[in-house]
Amino acid sequence: MSEPVVVVGGWASPFVSRVCIALRLKGVEYEFLQEAVGRKSELLLRSNPVYKKMPVLLHGGRPVCESLVILQYVDEAFSAAGKPILPADPYHCAVHRFWAEYADSKLHSPLRTLRGMVGGDKAHAAEQVSAALRQLEEAFVECSCGKPYFGGDDVGFLDIVVGSYIGWFGAAERIAGLPVLDEVRTPRLAAWAVRFCAHEAVGDLVPDAARLVEFGEVLRAALAANASSRP
Repeated sequence: MSEPVVVVGGWASPFVSRVCIALRLKGVEYEFLQEAVGRKSELLLRSNPVYKKMPVLLHGGRPVCESLVILQYVDEAFSAAGKPILPADPYHCAVHRFWAEYADSKLHSPLRTLRGMVGGDKAHAAEQVSAALRQLEEAFVECSCGKPYFGGDDVGFLDIVVGSYIGWFGAAERIAGLPVLDEVRTPRLAAWAVRFCAHEAVGDLVPDAARLVEFGEVLRAALAANASSRP
């Protein structure tokens, strides 16, 4: 009998959704443990005592933390299942890793500003995201080699990382009233985003923008309540 696989996290987190997409790509069955909004469970804190953040993958009870690390783990631990997630060629693998790190470093913080989770100039944050997406448009051309995905013929590592933000692009546009993923400035990336969301392994794992807007309101209220209850 195979060891049980459990994902600890929240449905709205791009870092969590990318883990679930990877498991689906591999055809691995898993249990999803939803964290309460604005609170961290004892299981999460015990499983990730260093960063105390989701997601956490439990495989046979053993925790693996940090989404990019988990993606590599899933690819290697379930190498006999499904297609590879990371490129086999060491150079291409390094290139995809570079752009994945770039995406997380350039997109996460300004998207939080656009969502109203932190203060800051929303127009400047929108331009930061736009600039990053223009770079990723160039990366798509380089990595895809004319094929539908960053990974070539099928969804791969870099597709999962960048694709996990798609729902929040739409939510940020609604909240801030500013364009994010622009079909005029980044037409190839916009077309790729449609293909990615339509992939059988993705589907509902990229949440609808309207649902994410509602979630953002709930999260802000929960965080405010937690802050006011502290001594």
